[in-house]
Amino acid sequence: MTEAAAVIGPLDLAAHVDEALAVQSLAFGLSDDEIEVRRQIVLRHLGSPGARALGATNSEGRLIGFVYGMPNDRGHWWSTVVEPYLRSLDSDHWLDDSFVITELHVHPRHQNRGIGRALITAITDSAEEPRSILSAIDTDSPARGLYHSLGYHDLARQVIFPSAPRPYAVMGAPLPLRRS
Repeated sequence: MTEAAAVIGPLDLAAHVDEALAVQSLAFGLSDDEIEVRRQIVLRHLGSPGARALGATNSEGRLIGFVYGMPNDRGHWWSTVVEPYLRSLDSDHWLDDSFVITELHVHPRHQNRGIGRALITAITDSAEEPRSILSAIDTDSPARGLYHSLGYHDLARQVIFPSAPRPYAVMGAPLPLRRS
């Protein structure tokens, strides 16, 4: 699939973790210490059943965006943090039979060209689960705007992750995602 001069396809994230984290660092503003922590997290996630990744490459073959996710597991750290927030709103059933978008990042020079949309729709189109969940910084941002346009809605807001400087929103959408 080609989108805005980017080619979307399978990504061996373990082999390209440093390239992916360089994109994430630029898109998300990470320190060197945070990058190293994220590196270990990504490599651990890739061992989860059903984990998969897609990348977006430019005409020179450079990685300019990526997404990865997996079927959700209530035993994973992320689920244990968000579960009390969802349970308090009677929405914790979203943690079951869901495909979680763990990370989605596009290099800042390539944002607003449909690459993030192409990545997230492609990875969720291959999900066997009937719905998708994710978390995003709880601000009025282009990322949250994208998620809303795809059919994600807020399940919980002001979710605090340990060591995260800002609160997050947990969002969910039925699959397949809405097309604009």
